[in-house]
Amino acid sequence: MAGMDPGTLVTIVSIVMVSVSILLGTITPAILEGRAVVKALESMARQPEIADRIRTTLLISMALLESTAIYVLLICLILIFANPLIDRFF
Repeated sequence: MAGMDPGTLVTIVSIVMVSVSILLGTITPAILEGRAVVKALESMARQPEIADRIRTTLLISMALLESTAIYVLLICLILIFANPLIDRFF
């Protein structure tokens, strides 16, 4: 790696960091969405009369959780296809 072109080094580091961030950025919301669904189903089983309100709150929270994964995907796509650091080395 010592004799590597700086542009190549930035590209390799960007690809590795994108892989790690997409991994962590999608696993975390998926786990939290699963937990939210489990808690909502437990609450609906305990109190079926307010199941409509719980369902509405669940859908809103799942949309917010999923938007986190979408933002991670957006940042990763920017780093892969429009990396601002590559302009410094070429």
